[in-house]
Amino acid sequence: MSKFKLITFCIPAFVSLLCLLSLNSCTSGEESGSKEEGQIEFDTKGVDPTHPMYGFAPSEATLKYKKDKFIFEMSTMGMFNTSIIIDNTAKTVAQSVKFLDLKQACIENEKDIAEANANYVLKIEETNETKDIVGLKAYKAKVTLVKDPSIKFDVWYTKELGLENANVLTPYAQLKGLLLDYRIEKFGIELHFLAKSIKNIEIPDKTFEIPASMKIISTKEMEEFIKNLQQ
Repeated sequence: MSKFKLITFCIPAFVSLLCLLSLNSCTSGEESGSKEEGQIEFDTKGVDPTHPMYGFAPSEATLKYKKDKFIFEMSTMGMFNTSIIIDNTAKTVAQSVKFLDLKQACIENEKDIAEANANYVLKIEETNETKDIVGLKAYKAKVTLVKDPSIKFDVWYTKELGLENANVLTPYAQLKGLLLDYRIEKFGIELHFLAKSIKNIEIPDKTFEIPASMKIISTKEMEEFIKNLQQ
């Protein structure tokens, strides 16, 4: 089964932002963080309307980042909640799922991640074209899906946050910056993410920890769980 590394299949209905913050200041009263620390809200949607999990696809997602750690937090109607925690130093990707009374998580190591990325290989052509996305200078890259060269799309990423290693555990490892407009696949469903707002705020270290209430299962067990949802 194909998997993607940076997000999953289900995601939150989300509250409107009060204001758009600059990278170096915060006017909402929240404590400002460093350039490599903050939060981005994304609009999200499934790429293929015919996919059996399309109805579960996210409409919004929140990315929190702090240097070499990232977490995507997503929910569907407040009932199906999932998070993806990426630790570039430890070279692990953890996915957690909360659904009714079920709370479980799986942790993928470097070998697991490489095998997953091999199912979503991208040919990436970087360009000098730029545009503004949420107040950041974004660079365009042209992408071709290697397993189906007829599928081509553009992605945009920024170098302004200093997160040049943000993609090292993803199929976008070639790009030295944080993705703001892109597509990715995990557990067989492809999603499109588009950044809508950014906050330069401090993110507590505990944000990137798997809650103790989570039952740790294998990646294979998580795949089976997702597969059963599609039946």
